[in-house]
Amino acid sequence: MKVFQGFEELTNIPHPVLTIGTFDGVHLGHQKIIKQLNDEAEKVGGESVLFTFYPHPRMVLFPDSHGLKLIQTQVEKLEKLQRIGLKNVIVHPFTKEFSRLTATEFVRDYLVNKLNIKTIVIGYDHQFGKNREGTLELLQELGPIYGFNVIEIGPEDIDEVNVSSTKIRNALKDGNIELANAYLDEPFELNGKVVHGEEIGKSMGYPTANIDIQNDIKIIPKKGVYAVRVVREDKSEYFGILNIGNRPTINSKGELSIEVHILDFEKEIYDERLTLRLLKRVRDEERYENKEALKAQITEDEQLVRSWISDLGW
Repeated sequence: MKVFQGFEELTNIPHPVLTIGTFDGVHLGHQKIIKQLNDEAEKVGGESVLFTFYPHPRMVLFPDSHGLKLIQTQVEKLEKLQRIGLKNVIVHPFTKEFSRLTATEFVRDYLVNKLNIKTIVIGYDHQFGKNREGTLELLQELGPIYGFNVIEIGPEDIDEVNVSSTKIRNALKDGNIELANAYLDEPFELNGKVVHGEEIGKSMGYPTANIDIQNDIKIIPKKGVYAVRVVREDKSEYFGILNIGNRPTINSKGELSIEVHILDFEKEIYDERLTLRLLKRVRDEERYENKEALKAQITEDEQLVRSWISDLGW
């Protein structure tokens, strides 16, 4: 997959078959659109293209009140788009100046003059451009004028999937990781750097890797304990037990902590980046009377996770 940061480095794309959107999560609905893009591109000997934006438009238009929490970081999104077979991504810098373009100006100046678009695939209810005036109907008017085809993804196709980024965010907030994973068609991911902690877990016989997500708009699922798949930089994989929360038994500061105990693993991996793929929610975070009670619960969590792994034959 080729990734173009704006149009300065854009190379020729044969017969671009394009769609537009933020594609947060790259969920089942997005995947259906990408499949249709690729199918249409194959028919005409062209290539699929996603035109997307960075930063997210809400971050630029409402910098102090956007309240944005995204399912994926930009890197995570691009990696998933590549996995599902998209050929090209144009990541256009979103600025206040760019936001003032009318939908017609955007289509003419960018999609036609810069990209030489031949086909656009768009949902029946998708809107874009200034005041969200860019609609399917507008594109159908502009197509004959500028020489591109418009393919509609109808309600029967979009509604059949019955999934949205909002539904996934709500599932994550509720701790319903299995529903979120079903919508995403793969495990929800957290990626971050292993940083030094207080080594309290190690003192109890359960060393943990403390993870710094390093992204303040990445959504964090509901506090609690999760079974996860841990992927290291060298692509080796392990199962682990992830705790998201404030560690009420041992942390008087109440700071949010993301730490994972990696099963059957004893190496020091400070400063390494880990990918955590959340598989199943084990329980809520709880406060215990002392460390001994907490350790007993962690032991029970480990037995439960190992039993679950065994039942799945992994």
